[in-house]
Amino acid sequence: MSSRSIPTRSKGPPSERVQSLNSARSARPAVNEIVIPSRLQTPKTQPTNSDVFFDAKAFLARAGFGKKILNLKKKETAFAQGDASDTIFYVQEGRLRVTVTSADGKEATITLVGEGEFLGEDCMLSAHPLRLSTATAMTECALLSISKVEMGRVLHKEHELSEMFTSFLLARNARMQADLVDQLFNSSEKRLARILLLLAQFGKESKPETVVPKISQELLAEMIGTTRSRVSFFMNRFRKLGFIEYNNGEIRVHNTLLNIFLLDKL
Repeated sequence: MSSRSIPTRSKGPPSERVQSLNSARSARPAVNEIVIPSRLQTPKTQPTNSDVFFDAKAFLARAGFGKKILNLKKKETAFAQGDASDTIFYVQEGRLRVTVTSADGKEATITLVGEGEFLGEDCMLSAHPLRLSTATAMTECALLSISKVEMGRVLHKEHELSEMFTSFLLARNARMQADLVDQLFNSSEKRLARILLLLAQFGKESKPETVVPKISQELLAEMIGTTRSRVSFFMNRFRKLGFIEYNNGEIRVHNTLLNIFLLDKL
């Protein structure tokens, strides 16, 4: 027999030949075997801003970049007519009165702003660099001051806040139209009833407060466009009819006033 037909055997001990065979098998995976890649093949994914959950209520609840908390005492101003219009406010607590003053010093109340509403929002809608009104605290207030730049950035980026802000603007616009119709067509008595209901937050989704914060009859007369004596007359009439109550300067509004107002019985 020739030497070519004789198979050659691997040299070395049997244990070494087994190890080399196993290493060769492990070099390529089996057909149904799950391959676990090494750490070098799985780069870490970096979190993006879109992965972070945005909460509009949380954003409006605390200070942060471009935001700060402003605490006001009664009769202190958040801003005055003629100030730089570069900040928007969110009312966390309290109530404020927004007024305008004419060149000859006459003052008129535009609106009242309460908890959960924006204040000074005209800086986001108008290019006018100065405030056109004055916001004065009627009670102790806590406001979140947000820079115009930061508010614009978040509105552009976060749908939840932009939707919330748009809803506020639509509600404010509807309120202004209702105020105009009220001033043009309703009697001063009915205008007073409407102001008292608004102050007590009737018609809002939340439960009415029924108790109106201390407010002077002079201010009520200014808001509805009549004299203090007429306001005093109507307030006494409402009290005798059981629509309102006086208690240490506070006014408690009953549901009966709302019913009479809706039935147009004033």
